[in-house]
Amino acid sequence: MSSDGPPEYVHFFGVMGATSAIVFSAFGAAYGTAKSGMGIAAMSVMRPELIMKSILPVVMAGIIAIYGLVVAVLIGSNMDNTDAYTTYRSFLHLGAGLSVGLSGLAAGFAVGIVGDAGVRGTAQQPRLFVGMVLILIFAEVLGLYGLIVALILSTKKS
Repeated sequence: MSSDGPPEYVHFFGVMGATSAIVFSAFGAAYGTAKSGMGIAAMSVMRPELIMKSILPVVMAGIIAIYGLVVAVLIGSNMDNTDAYTTYRSFLHLGAGLSVGLSGLAAGFAVGIVGDAGVRGTAQQPRLFVGMVLILIFAEVLGLYGLIVALILSTKKS
């Protein structure tokens, strides 16, 4: 690159943003899936007829990874090899990736814990299902907040 262009390492921060988005979101989704799946397995011994109804936390955990995938693809497609990709833009991409990734990690933890306890409780008291769904929605929206911030940051013009 020319001496008046951006530094050589400028793409590193953009790539780390895309990596952070998918990796942390996938960690959160994996934890949420595993933790909820353990609750479903334990619940299905007592009440096998509730298995399909109890899949909801697993589905909601999987959606969190999609948030990270969307942002990672968006960041990756906005990176170019010209002088137009500035240090400022790469830091925006890093911030976008971290915001969706870490909020997805937190949301995945919340969905997993609520899903585990919720499906076990629903097996004993079916009226808990509506409460579990509401709490899962509030846990899932944490990841959505990170997605919104990431979209704003990653589409911001420098």
